[in-house]
Parts: sequence; structure tokens; C-alpha cells
Amino acid sequence: MRSSDYAADAGQKINWKVFQIVWPYLLEYRARIVLALAFLVLSKGASVSGPFLLKYIVDTLSENGESGLIIVPVALVLAYGFARFSMIILGEIRDTIFGRVTERAMSKIGLLVFKHVHSLDLDFHLNRRTGGLSRDIERGVNGISFLMRFFVFNIAPTLIEIALVIGILLFNYGLAFAVITLIAVVAYILFSTTMTDWRTGFVREAAQADSAASTISLDSLLNYETVKYFTNEEYEANRYDKSLSHWEAAKRKNRLSLLGLNAGQGLIISVAMTAMMWLAAERVAQGSMTVGDFVLINAFMMQLFIPLNFLGFVYREIKGSMANIENMFALLDLKPVVEDAVNASELEVTRGAINFNQVSFHYREDRAIIRDLSFTIQAGEKVAIVGASGAGKSTLVKLLFRFYDPNSGTILIDGQDISGVTQHSLRRTVGIVPQDTVLFNQSIFENIRYGNPEASDQEVRQSIRLAHLEDFIAKLPQGSATVVGERGLKLSGGEKQRVAIARTILKRPPILVFDEATSSLDSKSERSILSALQEISQGHTSMVIAHRLSTVIDADRIIVLDQGGMVEQGSHRELLSQKGHYFDLWKAQQRDHK
Repeated sequence: MRSSDYAADAGQKINWKVFQIVWPYLLEYRARIVLALAFLVLSKGASVSGPFLLKYIVDTLSENGESGLIIVPVALVLAYGFARFSMIILGEIRDTIFGRVTERAMSKIGLLVFKHVHSLDLDFHLNRRTGGLSRDIERGVNGISFLMRFFVFNIAPTLIEIALVIGILLFNYGLAFAVITLIAVVAYILFSTTMTDWRTGFVREAAQADSAASTISLDSLLNYETVKYFTNEEYEANRYDKSLSHWEAAKRKNRLSLLGLNAGQGLIISVAMTAMMWLAAERVAQGSMTVGDFVLINAFMMQLFIPLNFLGFVYREIKGSMANIENMFALLDLKPVVEDAVNASELEVTRGAINFNQVSFHYREDRAIIRDLSFTIQAGEKVAIVGASGAGKSTLVKLLFRFYDPNSGTILIDGQDISGVTQHSLRRTVGIVPQDTVLFNQSIFENIRYGNPEASDQEVRQSIRLAHLEDFIAKLPQGSATVVGERGLKLSGGEKQRVAIARTILKRPPILVFDEATSSLDSKSERSILSALQEISQGHTSMVIAHRLSTVIDADRIIVLDQGGMVEQGSHRELLSQKGHYFDLWKAQQRDHK
């Protein structure tokens, strides 16, 4: 399944896999669940006793006439009040006890999905819909919470209560009352499930429209500056308005279908209640039943159809929740293309030598990016990779970090094939200053600490000094506590690059990668950043991806790529003297800078 199509099968039947995932979290709190079930049983006992107490009260009042109010045993009235209160408070205690189970399961499942999304390959994240993805996860986790709470503590208890009421009516008042109740319950359940199955398509359509609107909104806000540059505020508003129109239409269908469902349910309840009351009234008139029996049957029917009506709501919500969590489970079913080998070992770096051995790679089979490429970067050596746009320079970085695996060939670090070591140990070994530094919407200090979350404040401050960030930070009103904004928008390109350098210094990796780290900077910023890069790369193995050749003339060796293959390598002087590809690139850039 392609990563961008992870929700393509959202129209399938209910995904009962939810219970397989939830069950282990339930078992973790066995004692709480048992205690909650005990309160459930007590609550149902109190619920069933209420109508009987009401019958005895009414019968006593009827038998004693006008003096009944004085003669009615006070204990019956108090018992009825206590039964009603007990039913409510025991239910609340049950929900409170089980709440801890639900919250913990939501937390753990949310963490499971979060970790899983981070484990997916780069291709998924390049094609993801960030806003819609976050809403799908949020709705999925909330849907699981709903299933856990209501399936276990509302559906099953309601079915038990229905069985108890039908049994009581059959035993005390005969077959007719039990049959009417049973027919009404079966008709109600069949109607509710059939209508709800039909409505699920509208629920899903509304959820998809909601995700689409959220995606457009978030994407537009994240690209706020671009919207302003091109004065496309109205265009973005129209896009969002069109998406909201789809959402409105979907919600309208959902609402109208809900009207039909509720009307049908109300009709079934009304017909059943009328039939039962008519039959009970006839029996009272004949003298075979007391007024108290009439009241008891009415109370039982009211008490029965309240949870039964809630059962219909729960079923509707379960179907809606299932529609919402389908995307989340489709997401959980995705497997990353790049995975650790079964017996992957930890990468052990003693020197930091890198070897690309006959590496070939393509994103699509009809277009090769890297072709049979072999080169070695010795320990402590600074090697630059240059070439025209599309030559495959940045792809080498992705392969080194194992965001993708080569289609053929191997990449070795100190003789260890990186496909045989854990990705975590590999990426811990390699530090990068990327072309486009993306920062979190936190303070400068915390963004730098991200290079090593366990680092002390003193170590972070030392990294700031080594990256020559002190003067810049000193000019800020809030110093290093200054929040950088979404994706670091409050900082200039050069300032973000310095933060990236400080972050990499704090990581202290033996291998450094600079992926066109100065391509978007002005000359003054470039010189300053280059000076900092030269400082931190001393004694480290360095791979520099460069577009501007002037930034790599001090490299120990320069490798020239063309159409995914190496065409030249040597020092700056050696390559100029060969008057080949590098010479042509150099001359072209010199002309451009005149």
C-alpha cells in the first residue's frame, strides 16, 4: 500500500481488530474492572427494585384511601428514594473507577500510533496530509475510548436489563406483556442497526470532509509567508470555503438521516408503550391487576426504553467511531519500507570512515538517481560532493541516514554495512547541518538542546559559544529564551543555520554531513557560517554536499557527480587543471557572480 493511500480502504466492514489492541490494556487493570463490574451489578439491582417499591407504595395508598398518606410505611418511601439514589451513585462510582482504565488505554494507544508514525519511512512523510493525519489520529483514539467505555459498561448491561424485565413481566403478568416487550425490543434493534449501517456512509463522508478542511487550513497557515508574498489570501479563503461547503453538505445528509432514525425509533417506542398501557389498563379494569401493577409496568417500560434508546445511540456512535478509527488502523497496518534487520547490531564507530560500494538507487524504476557509485571518505577527511542540480547529491545523504536503502550495492561505516545495524545507532553517529533548518516552536535554547535532550544547561551554552551565536542572542530582548515561531519563521536563514550548527555540536557525532548548508545565505552570512563549519569539522569525518563551489575549495577531496555517477575526483586545484566537468561548473559560477 502506498503511504499516501493509507486510508483508501476506509469503506470496508467494521474493523474488529480494535478489540485485539484494546484487550491487553484492559487486562492491565483487572482489579479495577472487577470492582467496576461489581458496582455495575449493584446498580442494576437497585434499578430493578425501584418499580417494585413504587408498586407497593401505590397499592398501599389505594388500599388505605384518604388515610393512605399517613398509613403508608415510611420505610417504603425511604427505600424507593434510596434505590433511585443508589442506582445513580453506583453508576457514577462505576464510571469513575473505569475512567482510569480508559484514560490509560487512550494514552498508551495514542503513544503507540505516535511512535508508529515516526517509524514510517520518509516517503510517507513527504506525501502525508499533516492536518488530516492529526485529526484522524485524534478521532481514532477518542473512538477507541468510546468503544471501551460503552461497549463494556452500557451495551451488555442494557441487554441484561432487557432480559430481566422480560422475565419479570412473563413470570408476574403473563405471556402477552413479555411478547409485546420482546417484539418492541427486536424491532427497535433491527431498525436501529439497519438505519445506522445506512447512515455510516454519511458519517464517514463528514469525517473525510472535516479532515480535508483541516488539512487545507493547516497547510495554508504553515505557509503564511508564501500566501502573503503572492497576495493569495482570497484564493486560500476560497479553497477553505469550498472545503467547508463539502463538510456542510456531508453534515446536512448526516443530520437528515439522523432525523429519520430518531423518528423511527420514537414511533416503535410509542407504539409499544401504548400497547402495554392499554393492556395493563384493561387488566386493572377487570380487577386482575392493581393500580400498583399498572404503575410498575409503566415504570418498567420507561426504565427499559431509556437504556434501549441509549443502546441505539451507542450503536450509532460505535459505527461512527469505527468509521473514524478505520483510518487510524489502516495507518497502524502500514509497514516502513526501511526496517532494522532481525539481528541488527549497534553501530560501533572507531574511526568514522565511510565507503559507498557500487551503490545504485532509484525512486522510480524508469529514472535512476544514483548509478553504480563507489567512493571512500577516510577517517577525519573532508570530502565535498558537487554537481549540477539533479545529479543525486542530496540523495546520498538520505541513503547514508538510511531513509532509503540502495537498490544495489552497500554503504559501510568502519567496515560495517549500515543495513545490518540499528537505524537508531546509525543516526546517532551522524550529525547534519541541513540546507533548510526547521526549528520547533520553542525557545532558541530548547531548539539547541534538541541535539542532545540529556545535555546540561552548561553544555548547551558551550555549544552556543562554539557556533558563534552569543552576539546574536545577546541582542534579543529575551536572549536564548526567545521563541523562534512556527518552523523558526522568526529567524533569518543564517540565524537558523547557526542554531543547526549549535545543535549538531551538542550531539557530538563522529561523522558530520553538511547538505548545502550555505546555499540560501548571503555572502557575509556564508563566510561566517563557513568559518563555524570549518571549526566544528576539525578532527571529524565530513561529507559536504555543495552547490556553490567556492564553499568547498578547502576540501581534502572533491567528488563530481553527473547523472548519478562519479565523473571526477580530486582537490580543487587538481580538478581545475583537468578542465573537465568541475572546470566547467567553476567557470559557469564565476560568470554568474560577476
